[in-house]
Amino acid sequence: MQIDRIDHIVITAFDLERTVDFYARVMGMEPITFAGGRRGLAFGRQKINLHQAGREFEPKALKPTPGSLDLCFITETPLEEVIAQLKAQGVAIAEGPVPKTGALGPMTSVYFRDPDGNLIEVSNYSR
Repeated sequence: MQIDRIDHIVITAFDLERTVDFYARVMGMEPITFAGGRRGLAFGRQKINLHQAGREFEPKALKPTPGSLDLCFITETPLEEVIAQLKAQGVAIAEGPVPKTGALGPMTSVYFRDPDGNLIEVSNYSR
């Protein structure tokens, strides 16, 4: 088996609409509805599927819990602009910008939390 990339992940959320709004408004993701009314968020060639806490779809993680993920997203947008956009949306910066190491090498990251408390990292790779 040789894995190429992640296609999608699942976020378990307390409030699906609040989560859709956050990722669409703050991060520019596209809200989608699929498979008979399920909700998700599309970006690039990936998507995030959303499960309502307590009403998850099968199969699911053994212990799906809102606020249990750490996610890193790569952007070409300069982090100064990302930080300005986050502040304009009232999103508190948890840390950064700070140097980190990603899958492809050195990068700079800024951290914040989504409405469920998941830790979100947005990063630029060093040029």
